[in-house]
This record gives sequence, C-alpha cells and structure tokens, in this order.
Amino acid sequence: MARIFITGSSDGLGLRSAQALAKRGHDVYLHARNSQRAQDARTACPAAKDVFVADLTSTEETKALAAKLNQTGPWDSIVHNAGLMNGVAHLKGKEGIPALFAVNTLAPYILTSLVDPPPKRYVFLSSGMHHGGDASLRNLQRCTYSDSKLHNVMLAFWFARRLANKGVLSNALNPGWVPTKMGGWSAPDDIDAAIDTYVLLAEGSGSAEGETGKYWYQSRAGSSGEGREIGYKNAADDEARQNQLVEALEKVSGVQPP
Repeated sequence: MARIFITGSSDGLGLRSAQALAKRGHDVYLHARNSQRAQDARTACPAAKDVFVADLTSTEETKALAAKLNQTGPWDSIVHNAGLMNGVAHLKGKEGIPALFAVNTLAPYILTSLVDPPPKRYVFLSSGMHHGGDASLRNLQRCTYSDSKLHNVMLAFWFARRLANKGVLSNALNPGWVPTKMGGWSAPDDIDAAIDTYVLLAEGSGSAEGETGKYWYQSRAGSSGEGREIGYKNAADDEARQNQLVEALEKVSGVQPP
C-alpha cells in the first residue's frame, strides 16, 4: 500500500479523494490550513494517519510543511490539490504575497522542490479553465485562477523532465467541473469519475502506470473507470516558458529547484 499526502484535503475533492484512497487501504495524510479545519478533516476521514497544518498563503509555513513531510516520508505520492478561486483578489499571506498565487502556484513549486527524497508520483491539480490562462507570465503574482491552473500544468511538465532521472512521475489532472463548494452544486460533470482519476494517478495504476508529463481528465461516466488524456493549452509544452516560470518562482520563494 502507498503513503500519500494530499494538500487542501479538509473538504471538497481533496477530502473525497483521501476517503477513497484510505478505503483502498493506503496510508493517507491530510492537510488543513488551521487547527479547526484539521479537526474537521479528522472527523470526516478518521482512517487518515495524520493531518498536517500549514497556511499555504505563507511561504514560511509552506517551507515548514515541506520539512514535516521530509521527517514523515518517504512518500509514494503527493497530490497538490489545494487551491483558491473566488473572492481572494485582495487577500495576501503573512509575507505580503497575493494569496491565490501563493496557494495555487508558489506552494506546489516550494513543496516539490523541497521534499527529499521526492515521492514516486506527483499530481498537480489543474482545470479546464487553464485554457484561458496567460502564457506570457506577465504580472505573475497578480495571476488569475485561470493563469494559476496553466502554471500547474507547466510545473507538472517541468518537474516531469527535471525528475525523470530519479524515476519520479509528474502529471497534471483536470478533475472536471464537478459539484463541490468551489465548482458549485449545479456543476454538470461526474464527481465520482473525478475521484476515480485522483485515485488512478495517486496510485500510478491502470492507464496511468508509468506515465509522466501528461494532462489527465476524469473518466467518462459509465466507462471502465480509467482516466484519459485530453488536449491542453499548447503553451504549456513550451520548455522556455516552463523555465521562465520556475526561475521566477525561485526568485520569489528563495527556494532552488531540485
């Protein structure tokens, strides 16, 4: 069985995927931004091994979380699920960095760079909205949700290249527009299919076995439950842009890539 850590897993898709993975016998570790949400997560997923608390709007707390992961590891999978979307345009973290950028883009970079040894598998949560993201990387810290979801695909692909010689698989996942607090309860896509694909990539099983540097979408309702690849914004493949993004994140965070 695998040891799996999921950021932003006190509710929503993160919690649902944690519950599914724990039910399959994996050692699942949760993450919450504060102690109250950590308690909620423990109640909702009692099979979880532990809950780590860190406010990902803070680079220092994100770095401390990486240190905790290094103490607790090694890991089989880390799922970068945490994300902010609406109503946070003016919210900043403890170091003054815009919260959406800090959580959606910077935190996955910091954790992936600092966790050592790296896990066997990384999953970066993206969205179909990444197609509307600005690939120029202008005003990076003032990025929109769509921009940040494009960043997640670019990071997944960059780390797939960077960590290939260590046998690490790194993929991006679009869970679809599913009925959660973030997606809205009238969202049309199949949430069970989205969870199935979280499980697929976290386990590295089925059609995801041995696959890296790819962009995955939820399985079709009524299908075999296998995740599938779909098209993504071509700019995400641009290695020069990926390098530019990583260099900018290194400068902001002070964290060197692995």
